[in-house]
Amino acid sequence: MFRKSIYKTPAQLRSMLEPGLITAAALDAIRPLVRAGVTTAELDAVAERTILDRGAESNFQLVRGYRHTTCISVNEQVVHGIPGDRVLEPGDIVSIDCGAQFKGWNGDSAVTFVVPDASRPELVARREELSRVTEGSMWAGIAAMASASHLGDLGAAIQDYIEAQGPSEVSGETYGILREYVGHGIGRKMHEAPSVFNYRTPDAGAEIRPGLVLAIEPMVTAGGEATFIEDDDWTVSTIDGSDGSHWEHSVARHEGGIWVLTAPDGGAAGLAPFGVTPVPIP
Repeated sequence: MFRKSIYKTPAQLRSMLEPGLITAAALDAIRPLVRAGVTTAELDAVAERTILDRGAESNFQLVRGYRHTTCISVNEQVVHGIPGDRVLEPGDIVSIDCGAQFKGWNGDSAVTFVVPDASRPELVARREELSRVTEGSMWAGIAAMASASHLGDLGAAIQDYIEAQGPSEVSGETYGILREYVGHGIGRKMHEAPSVFNYRTPDAGAEIRPGLVLAIEPMVTAGGEATFIEDDDWTVSTIDGSDGSHWEHSVARHEGGIWVLTAPDGGAAGLAPFGVTPVPIP
């Protein structure tokens, strides 16, 4: 049976640069607007307008049954939250996932914000720490992609980073890693093979070599890892009500190294603490 290769040609990698930058631009446009009083639908509209203005389309809207440009998940919602009339409140932790398709190629990225709340500094600190740990684990996985030989090495790097943080210094809570939701390959489709686990697995997984493009996206909670899908059939929330955080970048491995497609600097700032320098795709 014919099986499509998970590895892309240099020309195909170059075709993925623009959709990655468009995805980054959409999230950057949202960033200054994440504040108390704004609705999640208003944030979604900004992302959609940014993507359309760049001549691209929302790849989220290409998913059967989904009509929005982003997924916006608040507090105990970890991923796949649906934008709507929910008004953000002070202290909320908000994860925003977004993607764009441009000339048949895709980008996918997610960031987490904490809405300022001067009256509850401890809550803000706890949620900011959760976001920091999640983002750091993402960069640990991305950094591993520069030298790892197999996909399993990425999951181990992500889990090792999270476990090295120990219980939260602010709350004493132990972090959980979602098991049922993982990263993925990306290219002509937003979701392609292979799966990218955010934890150690007994299987070494696919070989990491030039041409591989992955969406690396740890989803971390401030408590248990068990989740359920809410009545809207999309939103994934923690069973114990603990906060969730989600960070994601699309990353390419090429002959010269790695390049983060959804970061304007190719991931230079995020990779610097890990001693990795991204190399532009030639």
